[in-house]
Amino acid sequence: MEHSIALITGGTSGVGYAAARALAAEGWHEIIVTGRSLAEAKDAATKLVAETRLPVFTPLELELDTLSSVQSVLAEIVKRDQPIDLLLLNAGIMGHKDLKLTAAGIEMSSAPLIGHHQLTVGLVRANLLSPNARIVIASSEAARGDVAFFSYTDLPTFATTQFHGDRIAAVEALLHSGPNVKYQPNRAFADAKLMAAWWAAALARRLPAGVAVFAVSPGATPSTNAVRNAGSITKWLLIPLTKLINGMSHTPELAGRRYLQASELGTDVSGQFFASPPKKFTGPIQAMRHRHLHDRASQEAAWQAVVKVSGADLSQSELIS
Repeated sequence: MEHSIALITGGTSGVGYAAARALAAEGWHEIIVTGRSLAEAKDAATKLVAETRLPVFTPLELELDTLSSVQSVLAEIVKRDQPIDLLLLNAGIMGHKDLKLTAAGIEMSSAPLIGHHQLTVGLVRANLLSPNARIVIASSEAARGDVAFFSYTDLPTFATTQFHGDRIAAVEALLHSGPNVKYQPNRAFADAKLMAAWWAAALARRLPAGVAVFAVSPGATPSTNAVRNAGSITKWLLIPLTKLINGMSHTPELAGRRYLQASELGTDVSGQFFASPPKKFTGPIQAMRHRHLHDRASQEAAWQAVVKVSGADLSQSELIS
């Protein structure tokens, strides 16, 4: 993979910001930093230049839960006509204590996946990923099911009991937090990160030869804006505990390094989910072997549901038209 152009979503703070700084240190020629407003992105780019003394940061506004914003970014990249070598889909957020939906009716924790899908599909369709590009999407150890207070929905069972075995309809329900879904913020977060891992696995089967995608957990990194909407137990009990106990959390810098490490992996492991060792929150990343993560039927159901909800498929070009 050439170290030429990287695009980072959620690059204005936390892990995304740390990853941008690390990429500059490794000699990347241009790092596109996106934020929810152009002012935020410009401010982050200015600070990154000051910290690194490297004028390689380009700010772009990207609101992932707004299709017009995704289309605007795609149009800008099409106009530049320079392929992306690393697409780092870092932006993410925990849901509110009470259910909140985007204007499109997507549960907040799942909304970044929809925008990331639209962005990725648009770039693939426009042939704006380089021949050996790497795509990295943020997931979480919560997707494994071995993290206290975070449990994921058993999709096959949920589909069987509520949707006559239709896993696509079941994933759609999780994305919308209804029907037949009892909203719990920690479970919604775990489900969103599990769907991101499934999405990466399904995408890997659809990418051109040479291009690879990985789901990667940044690990327990409590000092980020991603937890700003967390409920009281998470915010005032779990997060302070992870900061106090050795090995329970690490810095945004170490988290960002995980993305860079994954970006150097080969196509032979494309589609896999890399995270801390089982039942751990930090430490060297490794490929996860949990059976539900490798359930192909669930992976394909997640892909098809995201396609349906987002309106973006690799066989269509409407997003960049």
